[in-house]
Amino acid sequence: MRQLGGRVHALKTFHSFLNARSMGYRGGISSPLSAPDACSRLSAYLSYGCISMREVVQQTRAHMAEMPQQASRHRAGLAAFTSRLYWHCHFIQKLESEPEIEWRNMHQGYDDLREHDFNVEYFEALKEARTGWPMVDACVTMLRETGWLNFRMRAMLVSVAAYPLWLHWRPVGEWLATQFLDYEPGIHWSQLQMQSGTTGINTTRVYNPIKQAQDHDPYGKFVRRWLPYMRPVPDSWLFEPWLMPDQQKNKLGLSCHITEPLVDLASATRESKQRLHARRKQPDTIDGKKAVIDKHASRKSMPSRQKTSSTKRLNQSQLGFDF
Repeated sequence: MRQLGGRVHALKTFHSFLNARSMGYRGGISSPLSAPDACSRLSAYLSYGCISMREVVQQTRAHMAEMPQQASRHRAGLAAFTSRLYWHCHFIQKLESEPEIEWRNMHQGYDDLREHDFNVEYFEALKEARTGWPMVDACVTMLRETGWLNFRMRAMLVSVAAYPLWLHWRPVGEWLATQFLDYEPGIHWSQLQMQSGTTGINTTRVYNPIKQAQDHDPYGKFVRRWLPYMRPVPDSWLFEPWLMPDQQKNKLGLSCHITEPLVDLASATRESKQRLHARRKQPDTIDGKKAVIDKHASRKSMPSRQKTSSTKRLNQSQLGFDF
């Protein structure tokens, strides 16, 4: 169920995206149901060098230049794709500029935040797809079987690990690096830190796995595909199956499969955010923020009137730090 390697397959994948699949790029890359087709699926080929970034950019631009004006949806998809190619290189440059972010917090004001509270039991449950949250466990299963997962679901996995499970990003990142067929260190480690809140310059990103299921898999097609034991679960219990009465679980033969989540999602997430925000408010953490911005935040071209604005506005304009 994995993508096949080599340049022939890389070009075939690229051309199918350019000519057809990119029409579904905008609006299709968030859901794990539509993303396998809507995404370009070039990440593994770029990582292994089967196709170059230069030829992808140049051919995409050439293709857009030849498109008729009425092909607005197609053009919008390729334009959004092109913007992400820039971000691809931007993130690789981060690791080139500071290789230490592979193993050290980008903002050292967050040192010792999670390191000493690492729960091995939670980590093993995450890796074995038995957290109790169907959307999380389905994503881990898909990743294990295919080596690929769309960006939003990757972010959700890291968010669940970092907040309700309170796991440090480094061991989680090492595990995910062995799972992703398209592992790209520059993107990988920057995103691990960003989703875990240790960059010091990003807003807190917390993905609720129940809401993600409701938004992106409302009928349970994705969850039921990757978790066979969920197939007999009635729609009314799809998002929180552990709340199903024991009598109904027993009747459906689900008692040994469906268990309570590792933690209470609401209270664990609330506590973890409080701990992170308490660290963020400390004077040393505030003082260290500017150094991270100066080194890693994007430098987008700004109108001349913006360049004369306050330092605060300048810094805000540079916080285009993710996709």
